[in-house]
Amino acid sequence: MVLISNQFPMSTFLLEVGTEELPADFVDSAIAQWQSRIPQTLDEYFLTPEGIEIYGTPRRLAVIIKGLPQKQPDREEEVKGPPAKAAFKDGQPTKAAIGFARKQGVEVDNLFLRDTAKGEFVFVQKQISGRPATEILTELIPQWIFGLEGRRFMRWANGDLKFPRPIRWLVTLLDDVVLPVELDNNAEIIKSDRISSGHRILSPKPVEIPQATDYQSYLRNAYVEVNPEARRETIKSQVESAAKQLGGYTPLYPELWEEVTNLVEWPTAVVGKFSSEFLNLPQEVVTTEMVSHQRYFPVFKTEAATELIPYFITIGNGDPAKSEIIATGNERVIRARLADGQFFYKTDIDSPLESYLPQLEKVTFQKDLGSVRQKVGRIEKIASQITDQLRQHSPNLISPEAITQIQRAALLCKADLVTQMVYEFPELQGVMGQKYAVTSGESEQVATAIFEHYLPRGAGDALPQTLTGQVVGLADRLDTLVSIFGLGMLPTGSSDPFALRRAANGIINITWDANLPINLQQLLQDIAADFVAAYPDKNSPIESLQEFFLQRIRTLLQEENKIDYDLVNAVLGEDDPEYQNRALIDVLDVRDRALFLQSIRDNGTLDKIYETVNRSARLAKQGDLDTKELQPTTVVTPEYFQKSCEQAFYDALVELVPKIKASQEERDYQKLVEALEQIAPTVSTFFDGDQSVLVMDPDPNIRSNRLNLLGLLRNHARVLADFGAIVKS
Repeated sequence: MVLISNQFPMSTFLLEVGTEELPADFVDSAIAQWQSRIPQTLDEYFLTPEGIEIYGTPRRLAVIIKGLPQKQPDREEEVKGPPAKAAFKDGQPTKAAIGFARKQGVEVDNLFLRDTAKGEFVFVQKQISGRPATEILTELIPQWIFGLEGRRFMRWANGDLKFPRPIRWLVTLLDDVVLPVELDNNAEIIKSDRISSGHRILSPKPVEIPQATDYQSYLRNAYVEVNPEARRETIKSQVESAAKQLGGYTPLYPELWEEVTNLVEWPTAVVGKFSSEFLNLPQEVVTTEMVSHQRYFPVFKTEAATELIPYFITIGNGDPAKSEIIATGNERVIRARLADGQFFYKTDIDSPLESYLPQLEKVTFQKDLGSVRQKVGRIEKIASQITDQLRQHSPNLISPEAITQIQRAALLCKADLVTQMVYEFPELQGVMGQKYAVTSGESEQVATAIFEHYLPRGAGDALPQTLTGQVVGLADRLDTLVSIFGLGMLPTGSSDPFALRRAANGIINITWDANLPINLQQLLQDIAADFVAAYPDKNSPIESLQEFFLQRIRTLLQEENKIDYDLVNAVLGEDDPEYQNRALIDVLDVRDRALFLQSIRDNGTLDKIYETVNRSARLAKQGDLDTKELQPTTVVTPEYFQKSCEQAFYDALVELVPKIKASQEERDYQKLVEALEQIAPTVSTFFDGDQSVLVMDPDPNIRSNRLNLLGLLRNHARVLADFGAIVKS
């Protein structure tokens, strides 16, 4: 494709799609989709502009395209036709050549031949005149609008068009000229114009936009700020100023900040007050009600955000002159909601947390897996299996008292689910469990663990910091994974209704963060065996679970720990059961080996041993030495040595054995790498020195002996990783 430079005037194009109030999350999503799609489609049509600005409010989506060519450039396009032997016979054009020329709108004389990888073919060079931008835009506009994706799209009127909310107007201006576009929705035809709409309350009259470049200023005059970044900054400034005037501070909760930005077109901070009696409620109850339910910003005494003051800030989209009326309405709402919370809290703490356990029998965890109370029983057993492992690994790691606390926390970890507060505010599960455990006289360790066992609740969330919380959190997630996998309900694509990926990630991250020496492979096998015993008609999910966890480990190493993909392959193995089992048996070790490999790649040490180990490993495949064998004295016979380099290789391997053992016992892979560095010159002499040997000697005894030397070196290196999976840097 050759573009022929044509100098055409540049224009500014405006598209505005006016709607009923859009869902807040759709506004952000639509902007992101257009930011990707519109530049791409314009490039495909050879209409690359100088700049694109995309805006959105609750009632409109808009794009301003600056420096848009008024016409495509003319271009030459080379089109491939039939093979030469089919197009010409005895130098004369066949029907194939004539038909191809006719289809391309050229004479047969314009065809030419060219060699390709598949032989000689007919080609034609076509001259294509550029189309006007107006033609192309009228085709693209409906695609841009109805190509948007999102949740809960709807039809309106009697038509078949789908959008999150009904479309009410359409502005399409190319400079100062309306570009005629129609959206046909059966009985309702939406025709483009230059008429937009101002703020629903502050400026409800139609807004006539003279030309595309006037868009933002005319709408600002009509109390609509179309730029979400500008609205976001206005909200930030107003909230901070209002909090400061109250003598307090409010954090800009990111999700709340984003949401309210897309709920208003002309933001106004409104300050409200609530009764100080509600400050006696747990702070989480008050802030959850404000932030999650009412979309208010709570106000704290200091930036530490540990002590509330009886005020809130809401972002209004109405008349600023009526802020007092708006505040009064919001105050009535928050008072009623907090009064409910106060009642729930007082009622809940009248009974000890343990007394709620029987009610868990009435709450279904999953229809085939029974009640939440049954799940709690499984969590208790799995927590016991984990503590048994920890005690066996290191008796000093976990005390009898700690085991008792873990079992108590496992028993009570779901009890708050049936309290009135958590029924009303499900997002407070765990939070209220901790509060109620304290008021019930439970130990601090148990109370903290009830909250922590839910951590992490999502990407970037905190991890549990107490051993009690860590063990109960692992047990809860392991039960969910094994049980749901046992039913065959594996996550597929983006569908993961039980958040199994998040649960598995949580298990790995908790284990890594706390350096818990658990045998994940054994835990999965034991829990899966218990599942099959309880559900004899189901197959064991162990193989699927192992594969699932290996994939999670791989993903976390690459994405969160920034380990190169080939180094991850090297520690997990490429279809290597030995490495895969090792990774699941010792999750800490696979992390440590991956991090260590990355560090020696970054500092250049890996390059020093790479060729030696890799060359040995490639040749060792010709032998049959077990990959776990490390002792030279058992598999190498010195009597078969023909040259001094073989003896030197053997002696170096003998010296290497205790270093490898120490490296394994101490998890100090630096010792292993230093030993491999030391042996490298000896191996190089074995391969390439004056006394180098032919590994594949005709004598089978000599050949096997030499292959075993190389196999031993490969095996020593395999203690760290499969060097065959590493790509040379």
